[in-house]
Amino acid sequence: MDNNNTKLYIGNLSYNITEQELKKYFEDVGEVSNVKIIFDEYSSNRRSKGFGFIEMSDEESAKKAIEKLNGTEFMGRKIIVSVARPRGKKDS
Repeated sequence: MDNNNTKLYIGNLSYNITEQELKKYFEDVGEVSNVKIIFDEYSSNRRSKGFGFIEMSDEESAKKAIEKLNGTEFMGRKIIVSVARPRGKKDS
């Protein structure tokens, strides 16, 4: 795999956050290559589930993001920043 991006889990997000706001917050520590906030597709107003994922362009930026941003207050909530775990395979 020639993709060197490191995926981070971002938890305890404000339900009103946008992907652009989250990306801007993380760009202070390194290059962000992708942002994905998970939304509740069953809610009438498409509300965030309070977590998402960010891909940093390299491992060093990801480590810096964890060190500098984990536990910081962003939009009124103390966010959790950690390395994303691979999704478990579903039973077939």
